[in-house]
Amino acid sequence: MAEHGGVSESKGESLMEKIAEKFHGDDSSSSDSESEKKKKPSINLASSSFSVKVKIFRLFGREKPVHKVFGGGRPADIFLWRNKKISATVLGVATAIWVLFELLDYHLLTLVCHVLIVSLAILFLWSNATIFINKSPPRIPELHLPEEPFLEVASALRIEINRALDMLRDVASGRELKKFLAVIAGLWVLSILGSCCNFLTLFYISFVLLHTVPVLYEKYENKVDSFAEKAMIEIKKQYAVFDAKVLSKIPRSMKDKKKA
Repeated sequence: MAEHGGVSESKGESLMEKIAEKFHGDDSSSSDSESEKKKKPSINLASSSFSVKVKIFRLFGREKPVHKVFGGGRPADIFLWRNKKISATVLGVATAIWVLFELLDYHLLTLVCHVLIVSLAILFLWSNATIFINKSPPRIPELHLPEEPFLEVASALRIEINRALDMLRDVASGRELKKFLAVIAGLWVLSILGSCCNFLTLFYISFVLLHTVPVLYEKYENKVDSFAEKAMIEIKKQYAVFDAKVLSKIPRSMKDKKKA
């Protein structure tokens, strides 16, 4: 009887151990499945966020913020109105110059001479009046133009002029028809603007646009980009129709035939 009780107890213990192992296995498998479920949404969210980033359309294929596009320095701060006092001062000075030369028919040489006459007369009278007033004469600072800013501006202009010359060379070589049509349209618009206003007015309009368009674009960036995306799709459709009806009927050159 004792042996029979021991065997039954051992069987009961083994049965309890199997049940416990089964419960532990189910718990571990359920925890693994839950962890996998938790991991899968994160992967899906990461992939969806990546796809959203890829699908975002930016005007002119821009990948950097607007501030970085303008160089990220003090000129960018002025154009984007980071410091409103400096930006307003620069725009006010440009407006005053345009009013003097365009509306009041002032000339540059006349303006420079009048400014020098007034400033030199004030300093001369002030320096001589200090003898009778018993005050110290005015301290006229020594002004020297630094070399580095002029070299930087000259190098930047050289790079841009070389880039424009390379683009004109590519257009003249007849390689890209889209670029040719874009350049012709741009030059035609500039010729119309040049016939309507002089160079100073055109320069002032460009200066005002540089102080208004970038800051408005930065403020309404998403709306402008979505509208530009729709416009680009429509332009591509119209160009495809124009290519099928007109450009495809233009005979190719001998070089293109040989390559084909």
